[in-house]
Amino acid sequence: MSQPAIITVAITGAIPRKADTPAVPVTPSEQIESTQEAFEAGASVVHIHVRNPDESPSSDPALFGRVQEGVSNHCPGMIIQFSTGGRGREQSERGKMLYLKPDMASLATGSVNFPKQIYENPPQLVDDLASTMLACDVKPEIEVFDVAMLYNAKALADRGLLKRPCHVQFVMGIPNALPARRKLLEFLIDELKDLMPDATWAAAGIGRHQLEVNEWCLELGGHVRTGLEDNIKFDKARLARSNAELVARVADLCATKGRRPAGPAEARQILQLPPARKPTAK
Repeated sequence: MSQPAIITVAITGAIPRKADTPAVPVTPSEQIESTQEAFEAGASVVHIHVRNPDESPSSDPALFGRVQEGVSNHCPGMIIQFSTGGRGREQSERGKMLYLKPDMASLATGSVNFPKQIYENPPQLVDDLASTMLACDVKPEIEVFDVAMLYNAKALADRGLLKRPCHVQFVMGIPNALPARRKLLEFLIDELKDLMPDATWAAAGIGRHQLEVNEWCLELGGHVRTGLEDNIKFDKARLARSNAELVARVADLCATKGRRPAGPAEARQILQLPPARKPTAK
């Protein structure tokens, strides 16, 4: 049998929607609809950012809760992952919605230079977010933007702030951070196997690197991420019409690599997550 691949769809992101990017879903109803379409195309995990009415990034638990409830109702068993990323949000706000107990949440384990800003994740903030996830029984997706973050994750697990087995995502293609190089991904996978041999892994390719990183992950036995957050451009000629279109592209790619999209129940088994739970009251 072919090996299952978990497909994560990153539906929105923190970058403002522009006139030439109308496909990006921003309101809760748009996000729920887009997620349902992506789920039906083969995604089993949804990575969620929410926006204020002015479309600026938000940490409002009410907005996260609305999307969480809608996805739970319309996408049975889908794994819901909240972003705790820092773009446009104060550090003190980044974990305020974790009490809603999504299945997963992103956790960057160090700081990194982005092209126009520092993505700040100081040690105390990382500890606080990890501790909150542990208390709320939320599984972190460890976001590795630089090699040191992998070793930081191992240290957090050794201190008991991350529950094993961990799940790691390598983020490749952001200028000043990890470049999209297959040899580098192979090195990171080898290091992960040495440091945390029971861990699962995925990688995300940003911008024009999305498809090639998807291919590497499928060939190397990992899991994949796609979606409009990472790459508005479907190809050089046209815009993607939807998150579902990008998910369908990866689902089709699986067959050419001897893989198949994991269903939500199967994805939960792979990530050692419990059955889907009802959203916590907002």
